Amino acid sequence: MSENIIKIKNISKKFQKNNEEVQILNDVNLDIKKGEFITIVGKSGCGKSTLLKLISGMVPITEGEILINGKSVNGVSKDCSMIFQDARLFPWLKIKDNVAIGLKNISSEEKNRIVLEYLELVGLKGVENSYPDQLSGGMAQRASIARGLALNSQIMLFDEPFSALDAMTKVQLQEELLKIHQEKGKTVILVTHDIEEAVYLGDRVVVMAANSGVIKDIINIDIEGRKDRTNTEFLSYKNKIYDYFFEDRNKNAVEYNI
Repeated sequence: MSENIIKIKNISKKFQKNNEEVQILNDVNLDIKKGEFITIVGKSGCGKSTLLKLISGMVPITEGEILINGKSVNGVSKDCSMIFQDARLFPWLKIKDNVAIGLKNISSEEKNRIVLEYLELVGLKGVENSYPDQLSGGMAQRASIARGLALNSQIMLFDEPFSALDAMTKVQLQEELLKIHQEKGKTVILVTHDIEEAVYLGDRVVVMAANSGVIKDIINIDIEGRKDRTNTEFLSYKNKIYDYFFEDRNKNAVEYNI
C-alpha cells in the first residue's frame, strides 16, 4: 500500500438552501493509498456522506480537486462502486439479475460466472433465483455488495451500509467485508456514525468536525493482527474519538441531503 490511489486537494462544497449558500465541506485534504481501508466518522450533517459522493463523482465539486489514479474526477467515476444504507435492489428482478445489472459487453456465460462468484463470496450461494422481497435485510445488503464487487471497480464506497441492520447481522457483515477486503485488495472508504465500527474496520479513521465541514483528525489504527473489541488498545482508540464528539456536543449539526 505505497501509492496514492485518491488525492483529495483543498475540497470545498457549497449548495443553495432557501436562497442561502450553505458550506458543507471546507478545505478538506486527504490522501488514500491503494488497498487501504478508510473509515469516516462524524455527526449527522458534518459532510461525510457528501465527501463520499464527491469522490464518486455523483455530486460536483465547488472548489478544489479530487484525483483518482492521477486523473481529475469530472462526472461519475468508473473507478468507484457505491453501496448505500438501503440495498436498492430492483424488486422485479431476480438476485442474479440485480447483481449483473452493471455488467456490459460480455457473454452471458461470463456474466453468469461473475455473478455466481460474487454471490458465493458474500455468502449468498443458492439464492440467485430468489427475488429481493424473499431476502432478509442482511441478505439484501450482501446482494448489494456483490453487485458493487461484480463491477470490478478499484474503489468501493460505502455510505452507512450496516446502520439499518440488527446488531448480530451488522457484526457478521463487518466480518464479511473485512474478508472481502483482504481477498480482493480493494480500496475501501466507509462512512459511519458508529465509532466502534469505524475503529474495527479502518486502517485509518477520519474524524469529521460537527458543522464546520473540516477534518478534525486522522487516526492511524495501529493494532497488529485481528482486532479485539474488548481490549484496552481498541477501547483507547474509541475513547479518543468519543472525546472529539464530546468537544462538539454543543454544536448541533444540521442534516443536509444533496
